[in-house]
This record gives sequence, C-alpha cells and structure tokens, in this order.
Amino acid sequence: MKNIVWNYLSSFGIMFAILSWLQESELYFTDYGYKKGLLAAILGFALYKIIGSKV
Repeated sequence: MKNIVWNYLSSFGIMFAILSWLQESELYFTDYGYKKGLLAAILGFALYKIIGSKV
C-alpha cells in the first residue's frame, strides 16, 4: 500500500512539474490557477496507470 501511494505521489509531482514548465515557457498561454493541481492529479493518475503500476 505504501508503495502505491508513493508511486502515485511521484506521478503527480512529475505532471505538476511538466505543467509548470509549460506555463513558464509560455507554450500554453492559459493561466491554470487551481486547475493545474486538478489536471496534474488526473494526468498523474493516468501516468501511474501506464507506468507506475508496472514497477
């Protein structure tokens, strides 16, 4: 259980960093606000399902 939570939190952090990078590099022009965290949680879950569950 501890490993699952750690992998999901890592996936969330990776997606949050990618979204922050996109926002700072002005590749994506919308100001996310609180939606960046929600989007990172959703995309982090998808990343966990694709990669994290196989580790």
